[in-house]
Amino acid sequence: MPNWFYAIISVIIVSLISLIGIFFIALRREKLKKILLFLVSFAVGGLFAGAFVHLIPEAFEHFGVNHLTPILVLVGILIFFTLEKFLRWRHCHVVTSEEHAHPVATMNIVGDAVHNLIDGMIIGASFLISFPIGLTTTLAVILHEIPQEIGDFGILVYGKLTVRKALTYNFLSALTAIIGTVASIFIGSYTINYSYYLLPITAGGFIYIAGSDLIPELQHETKPSKSILQFVSIVFGFSLMVILKLIH
Repeated sequence: MPNWFYAIISVIIVSLISLIGIFFIALRREKLKKILLFLVSFAVGGLFAGAFVHLIPEAFEHFGVNHLTPILVLVGILIFFTLEKFLRWRHCHVVTSEEHAHPVATMNIVGDAVHNLIDGMIIGASFLISFPIGLTTTLAVILHEIPQEIGDFGILVYGKLTVRKALTYNFLSALTAIIGTVASIFIGSYTINYSYYLLPITAGGFIYIAGSDLIPELQHETKPSKSILQFVSIVFGFSLMVILKLIH
């Protein structure tokens, strides 16, 4: 089957992750924090490895050893920084509480829709290059989507939405990823090297998310036992991406 078909299937799976919040609503706050601790740590390893083991080497292989790839990585970091500043959204991965304030529900929905649109474009462009790169990128997106969607669901419920409305709005905002994938496939069909230029930019985005949004959340935990769990989980995430690289 053509890679664009796999891209559509992948982004549909990613969009369905927005419904994951329903499985955690019955959990107590402390238990949910423990689960998120593992998921966020795992995502850190997956995102860093996805950027440094898969995407950046692929960009160097296509563009050669020059300054273009690192410049585009920095561009990616700046793009995600600017989006976060402009929309005032952030990849929040902790349970909402009085001590941990969040933006209003409406802003969260809008920001999440833009974020998912970008994820969709990234997935579509990656599959245009090759199936292994598309699979790796999709997995990296899923790793940070799971804790993020749990956090987003918590924000919407905390913003006085009913559980049904929170799930509905979260899912609708996730569907913009499909639009992004279709747009990316269309653009890539008519624009030379579009997908390859997006690779290092995507890597920069992954580095920004892992370094700016995820690791600071992990630093709040100082207990030695949980810190060790964080480290092990990061290594697991990294190892998964390395194994995928070795397989392909």
